Amino acid sequence: DSRALPLTVRAPCFVRARSWRGSGINLCCFGFFSMMKPSEPFVVPYLAGPDKNISLGVITNEIFPIWTYSYLVLLLPVFILTDYVRYKPVIILQGVSFIITWLFLVFGQGLRAMQVLEFFYGMVSATEVAYYAYIYSVVSPEHYQKVSGYCRSITLVAYTAASVLAQLLVSLASLSYFCLNIISLASVSVAFLFSLLLPMPKKSMFFHAKPSTGASPKPGGRDAFLEEPQKGHKPVCQETFTFSRNLDDGSLSTPKPENVTLRVFVQWFQDLKECYSSEQLFYWSLWWAFSTAGFNQVLNYVQILWDYKAPSQSSTIYNGAVEALATFGGALAAFTAGCVKVNWDLLGEMALAVFSAVDAGSLLLMHYTNNIWVCYAGFVIFKSSYMLLITIAAFQVAVNLSVERYALVFGINTFIALVIQTVMTVAVVDNQGLGLPIPLCVLLSLEIRMFLSSGYRHSVLRTCSKGNSESPSCTCHASDSFSKKHSLCQSVIFGSNLS
Repeated sequence: DSRALPLTVRAPCFVRARSWRGSGINLCCFGFFSMMKPSEPFVVPYLAGPDKNISLGVITNEIFPIWTYSYLVLLLPVFILTDYVRYKPVIILQGVSFIITWLFLVFGQGLRAMQVLEFFYGMVSATEVAYYAYIYSVVSPEHYQKVSGYCRSITLVAYTAASVLAQLLVSLASLSYFCLNIISLASVSVAFLFSLLLPMPKKSMFFHAKPSTGASPKPGGRDAFLEEPQKGHKPVCQETFTFSRNLDDGSLSTPKPENVTLRVFVQWFQDLKECYSSEQLFYWSLWWAFSTAGFNQVLNYVQILWDYKAPSQSSTIYNGAVEALATFGGALAAFTAGCVKVNWDLLGEMALAVFSAVDAGSLLLMHYTNNIWVCYAGFVIFKSSYMLLITIAAFQVAVNLSVERYALVFGINTFIALVIQTVMTVAVVDNQGLGLPIPLCVLLSLEIRMFLSSGYRHSVLRTCSKGNSESPSCTCHASDSFSKKHSLCQSVIFGSNLS
């Protein structure tokens, strides 16, 4: 039958299309409900209020630092485990950690319960990488950008909607913070159920990579020209590199699992050494780490600063509205940086110098003002500027790296940022250190911003004095489409900085 052949040919395509759509929908549902937590903008008022009755000093110096420590300790083991177990188990672990966190937040009492809560929230943060990496393993390259965009957008929508909903419920319906946490617990429980529905991937980036079957298809449209290295970037190595080719080469003759694991670790070390040997990538990564450390420190303690300016037990607060506005402003700034056709090789360092100074000014404003509205405005400016700058930095780091190498560099940069943040926390915030009040901790982040701004102003002047000299190059050609890395860049940026 002549009609049988087309049906036979089309059937596998139909099954594959249905498969990736189903996986994408389940993943988007998980992302939506995991970020739909209306209690988050009001965590500090809840802990300091009659439900928990914990002082701001204890929250600052004994509870919140636990998140930083647990995130640091768990990040690298979870990063490795995520790829080894092929993502889904780690997404389920994140769902379980969400539920445990909010169970302690709702029913836990006392200092120890809140510290355990922060440990599991550190687990939530460490396992977040699996949400975005999962897309890579179940979606074909031609659909990656689309599905990645959906997953990224749904988390932004959920976080913004949750913040707006929280503000409306608190301001108009006079709903208690306890009820907001019940809603959050229900939402993360639904997210956990969706994590169970995700299909188990057959491959991963490193430990279960598939043999390379050729060059990745080049994207069409306005981003197609970005496939080639930018002007001024001379690749040191001329051959395209992928992990899958090295690990699945026939010369290995089906090596033992432990040999594959050893080869992966050796390859990681070699790739990181080669990547960071690029002066440009090294300095952009250094800015990334220091800036992210300062940003996370502000994000972790900004609600305490607001409570100092306008005590939540005696004032009308608008934390939810401010969080929604800051998230929207940050998303708009980041997408603008990604869409505007600008030669960031020439203007990137100047942008870092200018907007790092803007960030420093906003922190200075937040510290010295006694007006809560001015403090709110400073935070919106601070977060929007950071999201713009970190997007530029991510693009500059990723420009000539394969998606696997970019994932490695991102993981190491995040780890270094956590090390810096941990040093700041131990020395300044923790009771074992100086145990300073949170306004002075914000000043420390201000000092980092001023250092970054002055450093990059010097770099801009040095670059201008060199004229049109060539920029240092990254280490090798990209083996994946730039659009794929573009999506991964923005995905991990938004994911790691929403909560």
